[in-house]
Amino acid sequence: MSKLPVPDSEGLHARYPDVFDRPLSARLATPLMLLAAFGIFAFGLVHLDFSPARMLAGLHQLGWITMMMIPPDPGSSLPLYLKALGETLSIALLGTTLAATFALPVSLLAAKNIVPSNIFRFPIRRFLDSIRGVDTLIWALVWINVVGLGPFAGVLAIAVSDFGAFGKLFSEAIEGADKKQVEGIRASGGNALHEIRFGLLPQVLPVIAGQVLYFIESNTRSATIIGIVGAGGIGLQLAEQIRVLEWQKVSFLILMILVAVAAIDWISSKLRFAIIGRRAVV
Repeated sequence: MSKLPVPDSEGLHARYPDVFDRPLSARLATPLMLLAAFGIFAFGLVHLDFSPARMLAGLHQLGWITMMMIPPDPGSSLPLYLKALGETLSIALLGTTLAATFALPVSLLAAKNIVPSNIFRFPIRRFLDSIRGVDTLIWALVWINVVGLGPFAGVLAIAVSDFGAFGKLFSEAIEGADKKQVEGIRASGGNALHEIRFGLLPQVLPVIAGQVLYFIESNTRSATIIGIVGAGGIGLQLAEQIRVLEWQKVSFLILMILVAVAAIDWISSKLRFAIIGRRAVV
């Protein structure tokens, strides 16, 4: 067997001095950053009153609650819970649909390849950022005070919150579309509307549909949370049962939510694959 050539250490040092002779500041940068991160973490634990004794007591309490949840039992409230679950699913579906419907035309105005002028595009993007910066739970509290308690406030909360998120996602999908199809429509004599309708939208609609399906699944969980503050649905029932310490009913409600989210995830994944397959065929 032939021996491997002996590396020329002096030559490598001369050729790459920055690698072998790093300054002290560069060598200490990573350890100092790790030390600073550990210091911030320790400060956070102290500032938030972290205590191992409290942690152990909390685990003991959690174990007791878990034992009280077994077996899940709805009692005589199963019809009420099924109605509440349907209400939660309706809130998520209607809120997401409204958000996507209103966000699509606005996202066209926020896309660089549709509106090149930053003067008109900048305020639209900042408007979407300001809406997206407020959490769904905050919007729910706002709309409850505007339209009152109930699922209508939940629909509006999800619609407004997702409007900002969809506006950003849709505009990015539009900006990432292939320009060749648009140029082909323009070369054949089409106007700006034809370019959008036949050049851009066929490319981005499958992406938009996949995003909407994912948000429907995610908003099912969000609708549960905002139901706790009075927006209706199964979240309201969950909060009431926790308040009266009916842990078997609580576990049954949690199980219903998990099954519903899993079913929606399975359905949305099938629809996404169907949309992607149809796009590939086209």
